Amino acid sequence: MQKEKIMFLLNLTYKKSLDDVTACLSAHLELLDKHYATGQFIFSGRKNPLNGGIILVRGDSLEAIKTLYQQDPFFTSGIADYEIINFTPTKYSDDYAPIIAHDHNTN
Repeated sequence: MQKEKIMFLLNLTYKKSLDDVTACLSAHLELLDKHYATGQFIFSGRKNPLNGGIILVRGDSLEAIKTLYQQDPFFTSGIADYEIINFTPTKYSDDYAPIIAHDHNTN
């Protein structure tokens, strides 16, 4: 039986202009890279139309996810609002089982 993981979908909605987003994008991408390296981030990308983005995150708690996104330059610069959706994957393709079962605390 596979161990359940807490997943969080971060739904970012831009509050400022795309010029402001572009000016802060490099720092935002650095933060993403940092969390991809830990195995905590699963995927991310922009929404279409371009009014924000989505990040799928594996986390230990809602509080930990709030701390994480509060470090994002998009948050600290007031560029985006963050909606957090907490869910437990209960059904998924076998192709994604290694991602769902991954324990980021054992890296």
